Amino acid sequence: MDYNILVGLGNPGFEYETTRHNVGFHVIDVLCNRLGKSLRPGKGEYLFASGQVSGRGILLVKPMTYMNNSGTAVGDVLLNYESSPDRLAVVFDDLALPLSTIRIRPKGSDGGHNGLRSIIYHLNTNAFPRIRCGIRQEMMPPKNRVVDFVLSPFDEGEKEAVNEMVERAADAATEFATLGIAPTMNKFNR
Repeated sequence: MDYNILVGLGNPGFEYETTRHNVGFHVIDVLCNRLGKSLRPGKGEYLFASGQVSGRGILLVKPMTYMNNSGTAVGDVLLNYESSPDRLAVVFDDLALPLSTIRIRPKGSDGGHNGLRSIIYHLNTNAFPRIRCGIRQEMMPPKNRVVDFVLSPFDEGEKEAVNEMVERAADAATEFATLGIAPTMNKFNR
C-alpha cells in the first residue's frame, strides 16, 4: 500500500513529554487516538503506526533520534516505505508563529529549527510539506535563552490554546493525507 507519511517532531523521554518542542509528538498522539492505533518500533530509530483515512494509507511517525537528528529517522522511513518527500508532511513547533497558530507550507527553509535542518540535510531537499505549530509568546526570552524556552513546558494559561492547536494540526494532517497539500493550505491557512 502507498502511504502518506505524517511525521511529528519531538524528543523522546519523560523529561521532554510536556515541552513546547514536543508539539509534533502530541499531534501524532491525537492521530493515533483517532485511528485507534498504537505506535510500535520501526526498522530504524522511530516509532510508527499505520492505518487508513478515507481509504488512503497513512503512516504516523515519531523519530526517536532526538530533535537535532530527526532527518536520520525520516530518511529511514522514506527508504523503508519506498516513498518520496512529496508524500511526507512534517509537524513541528515554530517560534516564528504566535501561540496556537498553524500554517501549512509545501516547502521552505529550516527557519532556524534544528529538526527541520536535519531533515532537509538527510533528504537533500527542502521540498516537503510541513505543518507549523506556533509556540511564540508575546514576551520572548533573549536569543541565548531560546533552547531553555523550547524545552520548557507550556504555562497553565496556555494549555487550552495549545490543545486546540494540536487538534487543528491533526485535522490538517488528516486533510493532507486524504486530499493533498493544496486543499489543506486553502482550508487551514486563513
